[in-house]
Amino acid sequence: MRTQSKYLLLLGALAGLMLAACQSMDSSQEKVVYHVNDSDSATAALRNVGNHLDATDGKAKIVVVTHAKGIDFLLDGAQDKNGNPYSIPVEKLKAQGVDFRVCAITLKTRKIDPKRVIPEARIVPSGVAEIGKLQTREGYVYLKP
Repeated sequence: MRTQSKYLLLLGALAGLMLAACQSMDSSQEKVVYHVNDSDSATAALRNVGNHLDATDGKAKIVVVTHAKGIDFLLDGAQDKNGNPYSIPVEKLKAQGVDFRVCAITLKTRKIDPKRVIPEARIVPSGVAEIGKLQTREGYVYLKP
């Protein structure tokens, strides 16, 4: 068999394996990680997440990962610039399956007691590492509101 034919056969086999792997993945659920590193964009991020859920009939799996000043809206008593508590939209989105995650490094660096994080959010070792893990290991698409 000529070398070119061997390569074509090998290429065909690889394409078949890739197709089989892709078909075995659960493509029925959209997975998205929203990255918030500044609470000034929290209102827009929460609105985007709500719109995203509406557009997908609530079928998207959404994780909101926060670090740096982005964690502030997930702290007890946090309010937007109009004095509205963030906890209300966060609770609503959590009830719809949205997962909120807060960076432990940020808490430590900023000397914020972890008990101040609202119950709807969970603390992860690192916000940026969490985003990387969700993208590379779990197939999440990255969005930055």
